[in-house]
Amino acid sequence: MADSGSSGSGLTLEELTRIQREFARERGWETFHGPRNLILALVGEVGELAECFQWLGDDGAKPGLPGLSKKKREHIGDELADVLCYLIRLADVCQV
Repeated sequence: MADSGSSGSGLTLEELTRIQREFARERGWETFHGPRNLILALVGEVGELAECFQWLGDDGAKPGLPGLSKKKREHIGDELADVLCYLIRLADVCQV
């Protein structure tokens, strides 16, 4: 999905939605962005996010993730961004 800006960029949900809509339109992806395909992609991304936490246990996944390396935290951030992008795109396509 599109890189929608850096952390703290101040983009609104409406702006993110518009950016993703234009990104998909420019690439001719609307055909592939039906609700069913988007929810399946979203589930896949949630699975990748869950994998980051799979073997951490409760002690390894405390609020703020204090025991994780910078690289691991960045990877989690990337997966969270993917989930958010698909969720925003799905809401847009479903017009909710």
